[in-house]
Amino acid sequence: LLPGHEDERLKVTPGRTESYFAETYGIVGETAELTVTAESPLVGMSIGEVEQLHDAPLILAIKSGKDARMDRRLLWFLGLLLPVLAWSWIAPHDRFTWWLEVIPALVGVPLVFALQKKFPLSTLLLALVWVHCVVLMVGGHYTYALVPCFAPADAVGRALGWTRNNYDKLGHFVQGFVPAILTREILLRSSSLGPEAKTGRPVSGWLGFLVVSVCLAFSALYELVEWATAVSTGEAAEAFLGTQGDPWDTQKDMATALVG
Repeated sequence: LLPGHEDERLKVTPGRTESYFAETYGIVGETAELTVTAESPLVGMSIGEVEQLHDAPLILAIKSGKDARMDRRLLWFLGLLLPVLAWSWIAPHDRFTWWLEVIPALVGVPLVFALQKKFPLSTLLLALVWVHCVVLMVGGHYTYALVPCFAPADAVGRALGWTRNNYDKLGHFVQGFVPAILTREILLRSSSLGPEAKTGRPVSGWLGFLVVSVCLAFSALYELVEWATAVSTGEAAEAFLGTQGDPWDTQKDMATALVG
């Protein structure tokens, strides 16, 4: 970012950065390197907006992250997820149901990696996506109606007085708050709903309403996918539906996602 010079004595080095800007541009003061992470509120702002913030420094130079190595968080994410995926794949209760339950994770995880430079996820969202993937993989391995510990005869089921296996309700609860955080990050970064530093405008009051609306729409879409799968494949999709004889299962699933 700093100009070179044939004369070794005049080359700009990190140790001469302050004197270089002082002598060349008349900018006097301390210089520091600022790393903007995915969680930073600066993400999505222009340079002008950043410099308008209270006590903000003068931005002298920018280094793009396009040439950066793979985000270490993604390496941890993948390293902790692959063993779960391998366990889930080995001898599941029903292979067809496994594909139906786990395919959202198999599609979503590559998208996280493909979009890491254009849209890096916050650490919170990355952790929640990992949790959601694990929930899907556990459900795919056993089928939602047969996951241990959640059945009426198991410890948790007896303690809570359940009459059915409620692991599917855990899945729909997660299906509520994980898409909520994802939707919130997308809207804050790519729409006018986020805060504006130049005018001091806070986060729009519509943000929460739209996040909940998107989550409910996503939950309803998933129920439609379950219905279409059941109609097209017949009894083969019974474990995927996981109604367990409850005629209100669809409505309860969406209500659970709303709570999430």
